[in-house]
Amino acid sequence: MHKPTRRLLILLTLLLTACSPKPEQALDTLNLPAATSQLLLVTTADWNTSAATLQRMEKSANHWQPVGDSIPVRVGRNGLGWGLGLHQDGAGVQKQEGDGKAPAGIFPLGTAFGYAEQAPAGVQMLYRQAGERDYFVDASDSPDYNHWRSIPLTEPNEPKQHWKSFERMRRDDHQYEYGMIVGHNMAGTEPGRGSAIFLHVWLDPATATSGCTAMDKENLLEVLSWLKPSANPVLVQVPADELVSLEIRPPY
Repeated sequence: MHKPTRRLLILLTLLLTACSPKPEQALDTLNLPAATSQLLLVTTADWNTSAATLQRMEKSANHWQPVGDSIPVRVGRNGLGWGLGLHQDGAGVQKQEGDGKAPAGIFPLGTAFGYAEQAPAGVQMLYRQAGERDYFVDASDSPDYNHWRSIPLTEPNEPKQHWKSFERMRRDDHQYEYGMIVGHNMAGTEPGRGSAIFLHVWLDPATATSGCTAMDKENLLEVLSWLKPSANPVLVQVPADELVSLEIRPPY
């Protein structure tokens, strides 16, 4: 279907169903991968705010329905910017490395991680322990850009010998006690468009992130335990009024 025609039909459908469409109505028109039956919907009031809400959504009989209560979260201290994921490029500010923005768009959800050797009870997603030698590389000039790398035991644990910039996966605080990798720019094919994007524990309710999506530890554990690999879960993260204009990029 021609792109403008499809968008017009979406808008007409939403106007017929409600003046202010519910999120599930907008999601029903979004042609997500057929295997996706779970998503995390994170919405902000606008592009520049860091306060957001997370709603778990599940597809049943080809319709999206909310699961449980909404969860308060924090995104980037400078709000949102379009990221690199499963969506068509949006008009407006694009996320860049170090801009303090979290990525907007649609992104696969990947490996869960944490400080403990074993995954928390109930977590079914692939889990990886974050150790003292684990780093997520955000140096855009490195071939390891936007990848989790471990320094071998046979080498000194000196990350600056390998990368100009990196994120320690075993922090001195609780923020990475539990987390999950968000599939933003994961191929690393566009250096400088942002890296090391996670769901993780927030520092506190009033503190924004540098570009991740953070929440209370108990809420994060509930989210991680709910996600299933077979549901091919994704993160949909946008200002609320942009939800109706989201489109999946080919081949989805």
